[in-house]
Amino acid sequence: MKQNAGLPVLLAVGGVLLFSLLDAVMKAQALAMGTYSAMFWRMAFGVLFALLLFSPGRVGPISGQVLKMHMLRAAITTVMTYLFFFSLTRIPLAQAIGLSFIAPIITLFLAAPLLGERIQNNAKLAAGLGFIGVVVVVGGEIISLNADSDLLGLGAVLLFALLYALYLILQRKHSLMARPMEIVFYQNIMVFIILLLGAPFFVSLPANAMEWGGAALAAAFAMGSLALMSMAYRRAEAQRLVSIQYTAFIWAAVLGCWVFDEGLTLQTLLGTGLIVAGCLTSLRKS
Repeated sequence: MKQNAGLPVLLAVGGVLLFSLLDAVMKAQALAMGTYSAMFWRMAFGVLFALLLFSPGRVGPISGQVLKMHMLRAAITTVMTYLFFFSLTRIPLAQAIGLSFIAPIITLFLAAPLLGERIQNNAKLAAGLGFIGVVVVVGGEIISLNADSDLLGLGAVLLFALLYALYLILQRKHSLMARPMEIVFYQNIMVFIILLLGAPFFVSLPANAMEWGGAALAAAFAMGSLALMSMAYRRAEAQRLVSIQYTAFIWAAVLGCWVFDEGLTLQTLLGTGLIVAGCLTSLRKS
């Protein structure tokens, strides 16, 4: 069946939007109750939602190979998510996101040896335009190191970027092996089981209704994003979609203006234009 060529890109854009909303909520949660507790309660609600929406019977039996992929991706997700949200509590959001965007570049060149994809020129151009757009938007924030810089936070986000590149590669393979509903179900269950190991030592109860609501909202954003990204990567090669990760800056600019009354500068608009150009380039056939 002939598929709409733009549908995977639209799905990926929606997934990145939900990820951006998730980042904003989780930064507030991590600052309020600590990174581990914020992750734990987000995943607790994720498991609850997964059990309400799905069931093992609806997901169906899985093979040993697919189960191994579920487990590997859950382990990587747990570590990389903790590193990123930990970094958000120590360094500025713009700096953290800017540094993390080396991941799509790494992913692009891992796609050839690990997925067997032949990297097309328009994919390279799209990744390059997106990365330049990110540099324009964040300017000196990406590389500004001074006496106040938190090296632990910077190290955490760089390690996150390496793991996220591997995560994006596995996302393509995983999406071809399992349906989006199955991936959402097992990822929430398995990550929560991993976090349970440290719960007696690192988890505290949310202090108020705002923190309980934040955990539930974060879980909803995370599940929606995972489902959309799984559908996108099921329909298109990784090289076509990695540049879409840069659209997080577009959502950040919009949310900053709308929610926090932050002005849109010429620098932000120029960088956003380059990011959009990169996304449009990824739609073109070689």
